[in-house]
Amino acid sequence: MPITALAVFCGSKKGNNPLYVQHAQALGKIFVQHNIMLIYGGGSTGIMGAIADTVMENNGKVTGVIPKLLVDWEHQHENLTELLVVDDMHARKKKLYELCDAAVILPGGFGTLDELFEMLTWNQLSIHNKPIYIINSAGFYNSLIDHMRNFEKDGFLYEKLEKRIIILDDPSALVQYLL
Repeated sequence: MPITALAVFCGSKKGNNPLYVQHAQALGKIFVQHNIMLIYGGGSTGIMGAIADTVMENNGKVTGVIPKLLVDWEHQHENLTELLVVDDMHARKKKLYELCDAAVILPGGFGTLDELFEMLTWNQLSIHNKPIYIINSAGFYNSLIDHMRNFEKDGFLYEKLEKRIIILDDPSALVQYLL
């Protein structure tokens, strides 16, 4: 099945390493080059804003999904192809999953991890079978990946971690999975 829409879960802050934003911008350009719509949290700040801006600046399509609660706090993006305002965080995640063919995880905080783990859980429970890619920018997720490998080693996963998550060090490595 061709990938036409990718959800990106990432921080509403930029983080301390400039590579995080650079990878978001590179990913945005890849989306446009491959005619993939960006589906994301709808904010204008941080890594979230960087990828949306890059896609829009290069004439790509972006759908943002933001809960009413965060419209002001996350500084909703004003220039998107489409912005959906939903009731709450649960409705936001559900809508993001419905709209995407796969998900990409960039650096972020608690919200990013919440989205990653909910998507992984739904995948494990066969609620969906959408691919999940982690862009491990500058080793940002090394500790988390090691911890998830402990889940497998200690018998808490039903199959190998790599069956559920594809870990990439650079956005350019995603291209082979899009073709």
